[in-house]
Amino acid sequence: MSFNDALNEAGAKPAGKRPWFLDNREAERVLAITMAVAQELAVARQRVDTLERLLAAKGVIEPGEIDAFRPDGDAMTERAMWNQEYIARILRIVQQENEAAVMPDEANSGELVEELAVT
Repeated sequence: MSFNDALNEAGAKPAGKRPWFLDNREAERVLAITMAVAQELAVARQRVDTLERLLAAKGVIEPGEIDAFRPDGDAMTERAMWNQEYIARILRIVQQENEAAVMPDEANSGELVEELAVT
């Protein structure tokens, strides 16, 4: 399967009009994105569970060993950094809105595109 085929399949929608459940379409979009991420997380969790069960069944790890694991200082630092970067990516729009409120005279990317297109 080509990349374009995979992309088209991932973006496929059912036939008919999309039902809207909320009065605010922007809120509905955010909810749809959030639910897609939640589904991806659920699948990832199931896969991790499968790996843990397979490793335990093969005697590679003992049941409960992963829950009992305590990372060393370096691992904790790496995880903390990853978490901070991850949250920053997720909340990027909030940060941008806060920055725009502090610097209201700064042009946004859409305005810059229009300005460059004219010149």
